[in-house]
Amino acid sequence: MTSLTQDILDKLKRLTAFDKIIAVNVVVFFIGWLIATVSNISRTSSLNWLELPKEFSAFILKPWSIITYGFTHIELWHLLMNMLVLYFVGRSFSNLFNIKTSLNIYFLGIISGGLTYLLTVALFPNFLNYASSLVGASAGVRATLIFLCAYMPHYEMRLGSLRFKLMYVGFVMVALDLFGLFGGNSGGNVAHLGGDLLGYFYATRLRQGIDIGKGFEKIMDAFTSLFSFTKKSKLKTVHKNKSKVGGYTKGEFNQFNNQKKIDVILDKISKSGYESLTKEEKEFLFRAGK
Repeated sequence: MTSLTQDILDKLKRLTAFDKIIAVNVVVFFIGWLIATVSNISRTSSLNWLELPKEFSAFILKPWSIITYGFTHIELWHLLMNMLVLYFVGRSFSNLFNIKTSLNIYFLGIISGGLTYLLTVALFPNFLNYASSLVGASAGVRATLIFLCAYMPHYEMRLGSLRFKLMYVGFVMVALDLFGLFGGNSGGNVAHLGGDLLGYFYATRLRQGIDIGKGFEKIMDAFTSLFSFTKKSKLKTVHKNKSKVGGYTKGEFNQFNNQKKIDVILDKISKSGYESLTKEEKEFLFRAGK
């Protein structure tokens, strides 16, 4: 194996979950462009098998579209805007939350946006009279962004000399989505609001100690296990773990303590902002996010 190949493999291993999602979105975009170019068809028709149709009867025939529409972009600017926001939001998530929680919020946001779109078309067909198939990762991106705004509302962001709290970012984004309902992309903004609601609800429940994504996480674990080709040993080895205390191993006990410490730090960020953390607390969060 050449040093260049090894270097590429090492960099791929260091990619976060959101980095990989961005990569998949970019690849799908260029596949669509290639299909349109080679087949001499319109760009809007090149990936219609991934798009979420507005009619529920059509959705039944391709149920995978409730997920795949979130990886489909027709216009380059749409892709760039979504991936840029997802990149910066992903940096925050990788330092504050574990991978599964981050993915739960993102994918549940996409599903929530898609279902909100389908439900709105079914209940108010005249309101979305000009809506077509739904595409784009915006609902998932909105869910992650609004989640951060609701979970850490007093966290301060900087833009040059300006400082503003995350909750104001959330207010502005939701307001834009509401005003967008009366514009040319009403269907897309309905999906945005579905992602907004999911992100807000997830954050408020998690602050109460309830992770609403656990059920979805179990479903995804069961689904991915179907494609696991690791052979299980037929022999069952039984041994006593003398390091267990009160039914927990030392590793489980340390993990529990670390999560408690993370929760305390996140609560401090929510109330007083990131800058209120000590150097040791910032370093601990950085290590925990790896």
